[in-house]
Amino acid sequence: MAILKTDKILLSHGSGGKASHELISELFLPAFDNPFLNQLNDQALLEVGDLRIAYTTDSYVIDPIFFPGGDIGKLSVYGTINDLAMCGATPLYISAGFIIEEGFSIDELRKVVYSMKQASDLTGVKIVTGDTKVVNKGHADKIFINTSGFGLVDKDVNISVNRAKVGDKIIISGSIGDHGIAVLSKREGLYFDSPIESDCAPLSDLVKEMLSVTKCIHCLRDPTRGGLATTLNEIAQQSGVGIMIEETKIPIKEAVKAACEFLGYDPLYVANEGKLVAVVPEEYSLEIVSKMRDNKYAVDAQIIGEVVSEPKRVILKTSIGSVRIVDMLSGELLPRIC
Repeated sequence: MAILKTDKILLSHGSGGKASHELISELFLPAFDNPFLNQLNDQALLEVGDLRIAYTTDSYVIDPIFFPGGDIGKLSVYGTINDLAMCGATPLYISAGFIIEEGFSIDELRKVVYSMKQASDLTGVKIVTGDTKVVNKGHADKIFINTSGFGLVDKDVNISVNRAKVGDKIIISGSIGDHGIAVLSKREGLYFDSPIESDCAPLSDLVKEMLSVTKCIHCLRDPTRGGLATTLNEIAQQSGVGIMIEETKIPIKEAVKAACEFLGYDPLYVANEGKLVAVVPEEYSLEIVSKMRDNKYAVDAQIIGEVVSEPKRVILKTSIGSVRIVDMLSGELLPRIC
């Protein structure tokens, strides 16, 4: 078995970046080796009889639990729905497990639970089973939520992180960095002239609308931890291709851009919770973008680049005409962002 570079878990192992990928590739994958897990998608695609079932799980430890545009409850439901949607699944059911710290406010728990109910009602994805555990005060931070979900995938849909083809276009569904900066501003008590809210949103209907244009979508990914940069690196590595993107085409709200400049962050690495990256054949790209812009969660959808054969890296054409390598997130940019 490969040797990890550290003998203790660090915050960076939960960043979604290089350290996370090292932990997965050198510990979890060798231990749990199987063809479903080895695909490294956000969900497993399982065939049971005549059904194609997408199954996913996630845990939410965000701090603070209430933030501009959302809360840990809403985030847990939408995050699970989005992971299922990224393989073209129709999400159906979710489980919810709560780990609650002794002394946590019942009023705040009620707000979290009813936020989950609203998210469930809005999407029609039911929370059908769950579990509750309480740990001693000081042994958790308020509340952690684990969710699992499953949905059904049509037989003619084949979306996976390893299917990007040279010549494909790269689409982002909207502005990046909103979630990370919204959470950070609440956590650190920062105030900006233009309020910044999380983009936390369900994307399953958007994906369904995209698939109505063509079933030939190659990759879908929601750029959460590690941001757009890390997501594009995952696609490039798993597909064995290069990706070229253009800085001037990446939508970023002015308030987010200003906040990132002030704080010293690169918005390419800041987390999102209501955006998707799509890799699609060029011949369908303009029609897909047009269809996406009819959806309220993708009015700013934009083609930002294309898949290339070489170099097998993510390359950014900057606004001044130069190029630079965009690597996977290294270290921990914003811990406990989801």
